[in-house]
Amino acid sequence: MLDVPAPVREKARVHGAGAWLSGLPALVADLEREWGVTVGRTYSDSTESVVVEAVTADGRPAVLKLLVPRDGAAARDEVIALRAASGRGCVRLLRHDAGRGALLLDRLGPSLHDRGLPIAERHQILCTLVRRFWVPVAELGADARELPAGAAKARGLADGVVAWWAELDRPCSERAVEHAVACAERRAAAHDDERAVLVHGDPHQWNVLADGDGWALVDPDGLLAEPEYDLGVVMREDPEDMVGGDPFARARMLATRTDLDATAIWEWGVVERVSTGLLATRIGLQPAGRLMLAVADRVAGLRGP
Repeated sequence: MLDVPAPVREKARVHGAGAWLSGLPALVADLEREWGVTVGRTYSDSTESVVVEAVTADGRPAVLKLLVPRDGAAARDEVIALRAASGRGCVRLLRHDAGRGALLLDRLGPSLHDRGLPIAERHQILCTLVRRFWVPVAELGADARELPAGAAKARGLADGVVAWWAELDRPCSERAVEHAVACAERRAAAHDDERAVLVHGDPHQWNVLADGDGWALVDPDGLLAEPEYDLGVVMREDPEDMVGGDPFARARMLATRTDLDATAIWEWGVVERVSTGLLATRIGLQPAGRLMLAVADRVAGLRGP
């Protein structure tokens, strides 16, 4: 029996993937047979996919990841990103079937979150990993150069913010929503294909797992954007740390550590914070959603460092 985590069940419901949920046991059985793997327990902390322990025919520890079907080509994009990054700062891809949303990956250790490291140390690890992961567009293969662009991502996030805010009966201030949309518009306008890189798209402490004596990113989105995008994700996380003090301090610190633009990092953080806060609220992932939206209300209208 697959013990599907509640957030994944809710995400499947939101995306109209009830049939996918019902068919998971059969899908797993098919993949066990076709790929020669044996599956074990289901990881309980997943929010985007069903992730199951697996062992290959030659005894290699692995995980089987099954993505919730949704609009777009999330599985294909993740496969392309993992192949392009080729293990630099990220997990290794063993097998895949993008059409069925299935990936077989190396099994890694506990998450960065589980280690309970101080926030400054976590930020340093995240900065190091994303810099290893980034690949200039000019160095990518033809398939990777077809991944979604940062400008489209910014516009899509803005559209989602407006729609979800109305759907959820306005769980944050209108000023916070307007701020996020304005920041998204500026980031879309700033997109430059020549400066864009393959970014991870979701680098946070739950998406960093122990890899021997080091760390590796998992669950890349597959996106061609200005590198500041990834630091915007770091900005949205640990919202309780931004309740008091200088709201721009983290953006300036991340910019210094990566030689990037603090204002771009700040603006992506504004967009990601509101978008993810609303999504977390939509799928019942609390108190994370409430905390992110509370910070969004606090910083609404601030133009950046």
